[in-house]
Amino acid sequence: MNTSISSNQETLTPIQWAEKACEAIMTKFEPEKLPPERFHYHQGVFLSGMTKTWEQTRDERYYDYMKRWVDSHVQADGTIEKIKTDELDDIQPGVLLYPLYERTGDERYKKALYNLVPLMKQWKTNPSGGFWHKEHYPNQMWLDGLYMGGPIAVQFGSVFNEPEYFDMWAYQAILAAQHTTDSITGLLYHGWDETKQANWADKETGLASEFWGRAIGWFPVALLEMFEYIPDDHKDKPTLIRIVQDLLKALVKYQDEATGRWYQVVDKGALPDNWLENSCTSLYVHAIAKAVRFGYLDPKYLSYAWKGYQGVIDTLRFDDNGHVVIGNICIGTGIGDYAHYIARPTSENDLHGAGAFILMCAEMNLAEQVGR
Repeated sequence: MNTSISSNQETLTPIQWAEKACEAIMTKFEPEKLPPERFHYHQGVFLSGMTKTWEQTRDERYYDYMKRWVDSHVQADGTIEKIKTDELDDIQPGVLLYPLYERTGDERYKKALYNLVPLMKQWKTNPSGGFWHKEHYPNQMWLDGLYMGGPIAVQFGSVFNEPEYFDMWAYQAILAAQHTTDSITGLLYHGWDETKQANWADKETGLASEFWGRAIGWFPVALLEMFEYIPDDHKDKPTLIRIVQDLLKALVKYQDEATGRWYQVVDKGALPDNWLENSCTSLYVHAIAKAVRFGYLDPKYLSYAWKGYQGVIDTLRFDDNGHVVIGNICIGTGIGDYAHYIARPTSENDLHGAGAFILMCAEMNLAEQVGR
């Protein structure tokens, strides 16, 4: 019989919840079989969360699991198997190469990074220089793209002393924010097509029509990762910090008062068919808490983070084998209209949803150590 969290007597810390989520996936999949079986951000965000859990717990099982997945794709000469090198989504897992290279000194991880990151120097762009999200989506900038390419690139710039990547991704972030930020709500539209050719693009602005939860979440999460590597004296860093501050301050206005969670379409919680979604909530909580930790938001904002965190925890259950089940996760989703987002199916323990949850828990564990 499935057991709800409320009837379970355990009181777990955030990092213990992160471990529960890691172990639920580890039990279900050998690392080489994580779906989809290619080098892709679904595994990348999950394993990024697992890596942060390892960094806090030093449980070697998490490091070993992450390493096995990477090693199943990265060959001795640094080439990467089962990857689409014209999609930003498949660049993101390269962030896992850094802790492996740092710990092992194995040159194939460095070679793999040099096979991935310099691809961006020839990436196709819209007329303003914004990166296409995928080869078959010409001129389309998606919010998601910042998470897929930004953190790996700026860390590359820091580790290998190639500062042009700081400039490259600061430009991408500022361009996207300039064009997708709504002046009334402060929220970001899911995408922008400068040529206005995409079927979802507004014919005057080129913008998507809605504020989709998870897409918005990737943006501050990415910037906060990037801030760990972009030098404080970089000319664009103050602008990037303001983007994060303004977005997170806007988001808290749309937090559901009753549950602490956020809606699939963020600004339309009053509509009866809209629904509360766990992956976007997890990303927002992570970003708010991390922005407080970095000193970019007043500590009072942690109350929103804790409320959102508890809201997600309250939705969890255990399966018959005692493994945690994270539900209310929107499956992978492209850009569309309101009906498109609302009709999207949900999944349980989906990798990018579990990854968002683990990222949230790892960050909230740091917040708990400081004190509520």
